[in-house]
Amino acid sequence: MKPYEREVVMPPGVRTQTVTALRGGVTSVKPDWVAEEVPVALVFNGISHAVMLASPDHLEDFALGFGLTEGLLADRSELYGIEIERDQRGISLQLEVAAACEWRLKERRRNLTGRTGCGLCGTESLDQVSRSVPMAPAVQLRSGALAHGQRALREWQVLQQLTGAAHAAAWCDLDGHIVVLREDIGRHNALDKLIGAMTLAQLDRTEGWVLVTSRASFEMVQKTAMSGAGVLAAVSAPTSLAVELAQRCGLALAGFVRGDDCVAYTHPQRFGLLQP
Repeated sequence: MKPYEREVVMPPGVRTQTVTALRGGVTSVKPDWVAEEVPVALVFNGISHAVMLASPDHLEDFALGFGLTEGLLADRSELYGIEIERDQRGISLQLEVAAACEWRLKERRRNLTGRTGCGLCGTESLDQVSRSVPMAPAVQLRSGALAHGQRALREWQVLQQLTGAAHAAAWCDLDGHIVVLREDIGRHNALDKLIGAMTLAQLDRTEGWVLVTSRASFEMVQKTAMSGAGVLAAVSAPTSLAVELAQRCGLALAGFVRGDDCVAYTHPQRFGLLQP
């Protein structure tokens, strides 16, 4: 039976679309599933800070994670409440935050409108690219953790299985078991949603690691470090700036995680890799 013929409960962030498909030389018209892409505005105490193109689910996680990883919120206690407003234009997340957060926001205004989960687009000052991040804890993964986590990804990725258009970010324990996973059309958004969920669940950052289905760009490393996690593993490759930042903040960084294979760019011993 073909995937589009299965009876499933439609998750948030998915809509149906009639498509014309060519398979094996045969053309057919049938329903398919498409990932929703929605403008999501983040508004802090009435001040519009950013508009991201995102999947319209787990929005409370997204708002909290974004505020934390952008350095706008010092911790969970500075977020007093979230109201979600929807209209035909998109979604507005109205965050009520502490005065200290509002001050930080006014010090660092930027406009992210226009790209899917592109967190550094439109930064007004180059200083914001290299803002300070905390030193990462020295987390040690147990044998086989990377392989176990990567192999379990697919069954957790409901949005990706239905649409083929979603990134995922997962928090795994030290053995590689996935504890929580978030998906989004934007890789940065998925990571922000994960970090928000981890913060709400009060997960110990020394008891696990972050696994992402995307490349490990500079901002993915930056957001992981801002969350207090000590390890980031990516299915794809990192960039040069990402490696440099990981080295500076002590984050263990691996890429090309495929089953038992991986490439460690920093702190290989934390992945159980010994130097030859």
